[in-house]
Amino acid sequence: CIMQHTMVHEQFARFFHGFRRDSHPMAVMIACLGAMSAFYHDSIDITDPQQRMIASIRLISKVPTLAAMAYKYSIGQAFVYPRNDLSYAANFLRMCFSVPCEEYKINPVLTRAMDRIFTLHADHEQNASTSTVRLAGSSGANPFACIAAGVACLWGPAHGGANEACLKMLQEIGSVERIPEFIARAKDKNDSFRLMGFGHRVYKNYDPRAKIMQQTCHEVLKELNIQNDPLLDIAITLE
Repeated sequence: CIMQHTMVHEQFARFFHGFRRDSHPMAVMIACLGAMSAFYHDSIDITDPQQRMIASIRLISKVPTLAAMAYKYSIGQAFVYPRNDLSYAANFLRMCFSVPCEEYKINPVLTRAMDRIFTLHADHEQNASTSTVRLAGSSGANPFACIAAGVACLWGPAHGGANEACLKMLQEIGSVERIPEFIARAKDKNDSFRLMGFGHRVYKNYDPRAKIMQQTCHEVLKELNIQNDPLLDIAITLE
């Protein structure tokens, strides 16, 4: 059912042209999710269980399409239509990385990695973005507006934005030799510097999901033959 609703309204292509190409992807996604309520009028009544179900299916199926469009727009490449005969993860990768001038080959290692990333990022418990969605829903706002609000909350560095904050932290560290200096800063309660990474407050020591992510990372690096990446070296040594 999900893979039968991956297409988005064709006017979304023109909608994207209102953004600067260097717009933050989260800003673009918030706008696109809110705009869905302007295109799908038959599923905006949050009090109707059937409309809520239809909106949920549309969101799950169309968000990868919109995310891929946001990426393609940012790098100046043509949008790629979804293919419903592919898996959820494979379809997303194809929309992000295929180009019209050559055939895109599905890589099972990358597809499996993307599938794991989607699964492991389905955060448990009532986190900040879940609370935001529920709060927006309590006002009677339509489902698309509620999810847009949740994504706005997800943008924060204490939530989903921690991924971006982690990359900035690695860039700030700059080299493996400077890691001890930054670890000392992280331990100093008078220093505002914090080590960023993948985790959840419910886990006091180590997030078990990180172990799977680590294994997946090495599988992808081996498949793509990526070696001597400075930021990756810092991340691995820091861990």
